[in-house]
Amino acid sequence: MPADLPGHLVTTILLGPQRFTTTVQAILRSLDREGPVAMINAGWEERESEDAELRGVLDDRGVNLSLYGRAVEALGSDRDLRIAIREHRTRHAELRAFYGIRLQAAWDTVFAVMRRTSKDDIAAGARRSATQALRDVDDWYAYEVARIVETTATSEVVQSSEALARQRHEVAEIVSEAAVVAVAGGHVGILMETLRLLDVVIPVQTPVIAWSAGAMAVCDPVVLFHDFAPQGVTAPEVHDRGLGRLRGVIPLPHARRRLALEDRDRMALFAHRFATHRLVPLDDGTIVRFSGQVGAGDAATVLPEGARYVNSDGVVDTWGAA
Repeated sequence: MPADLPGHLVTTILLGPQRFTTTVQAILRSLDREGPVAMINAGWEERESEDAELRGVLDDRGVNLSLYGRAVEALGSDRDLRIAIREHRTRHAELRAFYGIRLQAAWDTVFAVMRRTSKDDIAAGARRSATQALRDVDDWYAYEVARIVETTATSEVVQSSEALARQRHEVAEIVSEAAVVAVAGGHVGILMETLRLLDVVIPVQTPVIAWSAGAMAVCDPVVLFHDFAPQGVTAPEVHDRGLGRLRGVIPLPHARRRLALEDRDRMALFAHRFATHRLVPLDDGTIVRFSGQVGAGDAATVLPEGARYVNSDGVVDTWGAA
């Protein structure tokens, strides 16, 4: 196992999308850590093994955890496990359907209240109450998701699967020997499912570089958003639990392309809805480096100076700016 960072620092670096502006290679070199880089790109699904370009930007040090391929292999060889995971997906999908109905109604109610003018302070109270109702829907969903996840994870089928245990053991060995862990983007739902199924645990002292869906996965919760979606729920959605390496942070990959940043009312509601979190836009070229001491509570989740975030007025601001 590689030596710990000086002072047992916890280092997590969130990057903007890597398709057009590649920063991961420079960031990897800046860490000055020798040894293999564990690659997690399960969000690419069937293209997971097409990793030559990713290996290249990781200075050919990448070792692919192959989480998607391992999951497919384990499910293919264990019928009971396959049935259990199918049931998990069905329950999660059903929960999301109910959540979408409740969420959109609560979201629309907030804007209906905001559009109604009043000379009385009743209006302010109505807005606060409507926003809290929105949070209540999120809290209900988060609780139910956690319950579904826990039920599946602790089930006899998952715990006793030899095929899964073998894959988990191999993954744990690779991660334990890695100098750095790199988490790429792709389908965030598949990424979270495979991370959980293969029981991936990243040691706190191992630096993590994550971008796009990978950045979402290392935080908690995972929030989906797209203000310009042609159909379906238009409100930002809590989708799943993340790894929780960075708490109190909600990454917003492709923020300029997916969010109506000029709509201050909409963005302010987003910020107020997740008032205990910082909404962090991750656009091309963005680099946000979190670093703190192990055991320092939530010190590692404090935004570094210069990081961009959506403030309570719905404006993209700079943390620490005068």
